[in-house]
Amino acid sequence: MVSMRHLLLFGFFSLSLCFATGAHNRSFSANVSVHVGVVLDLNSQVGKMAQSCISMAVSDFYAKNSHYKTRMVLHTRDSKNDVITAASSVLDLKKDVEVQAIIGPQTSSQAKFVAYFGQRFQLPIVSFSATSPSISPEKTAYFIRTAQDDSVQVKAISAIIQACGWKAVVLIYEDTEYGSGIIPYFVDAFQEIDTKISYRSVISSCGNDSQILMELSKLMNMPTRVFIVHMRASLGSLFFTWAKEVGMINEGYAWIVTDGLSSLLDPIDSDAIDSMEGVLGVRPYVPISKELKDFKFRWKSKLNIENPSNQITELSLFGIWAYDTVQALAMAIERVGAMHPWYFKHYENLTELAKFDATVMGPKLLKMIQATGFRGLSGEFNLVNGQLRASVFEIFNVIGKGERLVGYWNPASGISRELNVTSKRMYSNSMDALRTIIWPGDSATIPRGWVIPTNGNKLRVGVPMTSGFTEFVKVDLDPSTNRTTVSGFSIDVFIAVMEALPFAVPYVFIPFMKTNGKSAGSYDELLYQIRLQEFDAVVGDVTIIANRSLYVDFTLPYTESGVAVVVPIKDDHRKNAWIFFKPLTWDLWLTIWLAFIFTGIVVWVLEHRINTEFRGPPGQQLGMIFWFSFSTLVFAHREKVVNNLSRFVLIVWVFVVFILMQSYTASLTSMLTVQQLQPKITDVKELIKNGYYVGYQKNSFVLGLLKRMNLDESKLRPYTSSEYDEALSKGSQNGGVAAIVDEIPYIKLFLAKYCSKYTIVGPTYKTDGFGFAFPVGSPLVSYVSRAILNLTEGNNMDMVEQKWFQTTCDDQSTTVSSNSLSLSSFWGLFLITGVSSASSLFIFLISFIYKHRNISSNIGSGNSFWRRLVTLAKYFDQKDLSQITGSMDQQKMEIRIVEDLSNFDGSQMPSSISIQTSQDSVLEGEVEGDLSA
Repeated sequence: MVSMRHLLLFGFFSLSLCFATGAHNRSFSANVSVHVGVVLDLNSQVGKMAQSCISMAVSDFYAKNSHYKTRMVLHTRDSKNDVITAASSVLDLKKDVEVQAIIGPQTSSQAKFVAYFGQRFQLPIVSFSATSPSISPEKTAYFIRTAQDDSVQVKAISAIIQACGWKAVVLIYEDTEYGSGIIPYFVDAFQEIDTKISYRSVISSCGNDSQILMELSKLMNMPTRVFIVHMRASLGSLFFTWAKEVGMINEGYAWIVTDGLSSLLDPIDSDAIDSMEGVLGVRPYVPISKELKDFKFRWKSKLNIENPSNQITELSLFGIWAYDTVQALAMAIERVGAMHPWYFKHYENLTELAKFDATVMGPKLLKMIQATGFRGLSGEFNLVNGQLRASVFEIFNVIGKGERLVGYWNPASGISRELNVTSKRMYSNSMDALRTIIWPGDSATIPRGWVIPTNGNKLRVGVPMTSGFTEFVKVDLDPSTNRTTVSGFSIDVFIAVMEALPFAVPYVFIPFMKTNGKSAGSYDELLYQIRLQEFDAVVGDVTIIANRSLYVDFTLPYTESGVAVVVPIKDDHRKNAWIFFKPLTWDLWLTIWLAFIFTGIVVWVLEHRINTEFRGPPGQQLGMIFWFSFSTLVFAHREKVVNNLSRFVLIVWVFVVFILMQSYTASLTSMLTVQQLQPKITDVKELIKNGYYVGYQKNSFVLGLLKRMNLDESKLRPYTSSEYDEALSKGSQNGGVAAIVDEIPYIKLFLAKYCSKYTIVGPTYKTDGFGFAFPVGSPLVSYVSRAILNLTEGNNMDMVEQKWFQTTCDDQSTTVSSNSLSLSSFWGLFLITGVSSASSLFIFLISFIYKHRNISSNIGSGNSFWRRLVTLAKYFDQKDLSQITGSMDQQKMEIRIVEDLSNFDGSQMPSSISIQTSQDSVLEGEVEGDLSA
């Protein structure tokens, strides 16, 4: 019995276990429902489109994946375009439905608020339409963006701006989280391409017609004509309708819309699309696929059946992203597995948020969603840092009621006409790479991007008030009418430049003065008025310097640049009785005198023993030394040299004398015929060394330059142009100055009146000349600079200069220096003649000593050196008949004469016969003596 009872119990428990196991297996074989909340604005076009796409996505996904063990069950709530309602909907879904994830909310402002709930409850918030960069998955971990961040498109738009060459733009955006979140990225991107955001137009999200018209009126009166619009379709359609109405969709304007509008062009009504003619847009590129075409066809068919009166006829990018979002979430849920959500506690009071508990499935589901990748309708679906990876952008042009694709922008290769993602070509930012764009007003020409509005204020041109050098700027005030008249060289140049521009620029001159007619400040203060927006430009004798360019932009200079020093000149030395000494410096005179003496001595030594013209009493020989050498100065010497060494020395010396005479004559002629302006001061170093007073023009930047040149500030005195002459005439010792430092255009005007009294000395200190000033980033600068170049290269500038500058003196802009010739210019000549003379003398002496070596030895070894030297000197002083030229012929002639005379009768023989030779007069006496004997 016991064993039978045990067997029955064992069979009962075994059967029970089998039934229990079968029931468990049947329960897990059934699909597990995972609840997911959907928060949309069901009254908006995007909300309606997204709802239908999400519904179709769930059906399509599980139809293809019927083997999945999980089923995503959607619970939709209407946010009614309200942040609080969206947040309440999320709390309701979490508490009552126990959802494991939220798809949505639709707007960025709602998503930013709801994302904190996701962080608190570990509930994944997956949004396909909250594109504002102000909400980031990096800051809120449980927020996932299955769309592209708005900041990605900023690079594409900045590339278009740079390609068109626009230097100023206006940002127009709605006053929401979506609108303002992208602005910092625009600022950074435009700074990189040196483009200025001249104005930010903020449109209220619930703005009415009057508010939009008021803002458009402001934009029309601004010079910038490039507008970037970042707003949603509901507000954008109203904005462009009124922009068309007021005439801002015409030629000369440029409009670029972000993907907030460009991705939703079709939901905009036909009237709004007509008003966007010529607008450029950018949006993420979606590759065309068979699946996408099939889904669009089915979506349209369903839409026509369910709501035939719906205005939406085309599927937008947000609908495609919503479809892919559902598929990604369903894949992630399946990978996590069939986990029954449960909570630690439940509370009925929805306002006690801190008492809500986190979901168990949330952390694992978040990781799975972030790791999910597949090819969806929008292309490759890959999340990077919690958001959809950036891709290529399309650039399109609105034409009629449709759009025309004109090109693409790729982060790697820039702007291109055709899409070639694999191409490794160079980065391009040229509009030539795009297809032809039709701009507003049916224009194919790229708009200039700015204009001086004719219905706005004229260009306010500030003019300095100055008491000196009125040839540049002169302001006349009529006391009776209180009207001002502006004239001068700078004014005429500006007028000529404005007339040369390819467009009309209305302007008005406004003197920078007080109510009493006096100047309102310095030139730096005048230029700073541009930054304060008191003036739109400054015209006058304004120097371009570095510190001023920090707050204004200058055009190219229209005058000569530089700063120079003016000093008094010495009296005209042509009145000096000793001017004939001036052509040569004293050291050169001394060197010439010594060379004359040395050359005369050398020639005398070489000719003394063999040339009777270099013999005689000591006084006569000394005179011959000076006479012969100095007579060569004018080539007046009559003495003939017979020694070859003397001839060599004389050839070189005559060449040197010839060069010296020609140079002396040229220099003296220049001094006597050309006015020589010799300065009393030669350079700034002399001013500093001697502690002289230096003058400069009042309110000029030259003061800072003089300080940097290490001049003592106590030695610097400011003057007006009318006081320059008096200050220089007095001099530094008598209450005046030794020099005036000013800019070259001013100096030329001053010297035109006083060219006979003052001159320029020292180097020219570089500056950039006079230019016109405009606000930083002003597009007028480049146009005005080109007009200045055209003006200066033509004849018009010469005509303007002749009108205002009556120059009666020669140009004195070059540095004055001494005209005296110095030894440094001729030391080579003296070296040649010195070496030739010394070498000839050395050769002669060696030859003479060698020839008379026997005379020295006959004196005896006991005699001193000086006795031997005196003996050689005596032999040197004796005549050397053997060296006389023609001596042998004369001896033969003497013998023939004696023989002939022996044949004469004594009665017939003359008492003396004089035989003269051209070489040696000594023969005459000797022959006569012999004959008389």
